[in-house]
Amino acid sequence: MAAAASTVVGLGTSSLSLASPRRTNINSGFIKSGVLAKMQTRRSTARFTCSFQRDWLRTDLNVIGFGLIGWLAPSSVPAINGDSLTGLFFQSIGTELSHFPTGPALTSPFWLWMVCWHLGLFLCLTFGQIGFKGRSEDYF
Repeated sequence: MAAAASTVVGLGTSSLSLASPRRTNINSGFIKSGVLAKMQTRRSTARFTCSFQRDWLRTDLNVIGFGLIGWLAPSSVPAINGDSLTGLFFQSIGTELSHFPTGPALTSPFWLWMVCWHLGLFLCLTFGQIGFKGRSEDYF
């Protein structure tokens, strides 16, 4: 019973702070005292350096311009029953805007043209970024 009535010093009191300048010695049967001292020294003098480039995207307006032109030119060729992908996409936008407050139905061809057009655009922009940056950094 005497052990249950005693208080543990340090827990729940304000004398134990995390930013204490004095060193606390923690003894463990698993870690040697020299290893513990090295761990405490490393923790206090460690500096974190980041080798990650902050400008990882390395945006280039040439890529955006040439990529957009590079996608608009082939998508404007009338290859789908005499119509172009860009023309069909813009025509479906106009059709859907004619009944504006109501959104497009799931069976509307707008979704097919939108996905195809944007997939082609994003592929063209991605390969353009790879090509421009690969050329400027002498990968090929």
